[in-house]
Amino acid sequence: SISGRGTVVTGRIERGVIKVGEEVEIVGIKPTTKTVVTGVEMFRKLLDQGEAGDNVGCLLRGVDREGVERGQVLCKPGSVKPHTKFKAEAYILTKEEGGRHTPFFGNYRPQFY
Repeated sequence: SISGRGTVVTGRIERGVIKVGEEVEIVGIKPTTKTVVTGVEMFRKLLDQGEAGDNVGCLLRGVDREGVERGQVLCKPGSVKPHTKFKAEAYILTKEEGGRHTPFFGNYRPQFY
């Protein structure tokens, strides 16, 4: 957090471009929030934009440290919709196929990406 300026979030840009002054949404885990990118930094250099593949820090206006959490995603407003439940059919690899060595137990919580 930079007092008076906002909070810096870090991560890799998966696709597209993020520019200074662009409106973005913080999606996932907590309720979706809108904010504006006021700075993009990579390897201690200030940039006008970051591109896919870059590891960057983004300064977000009006977001406090408690407003963001590891695992959330920055995205173009309206482009990503978070879900807390879904139905899926999954094939789990056997031990011989390079999969799990132990069985599933009650309350197992797999992560899907």
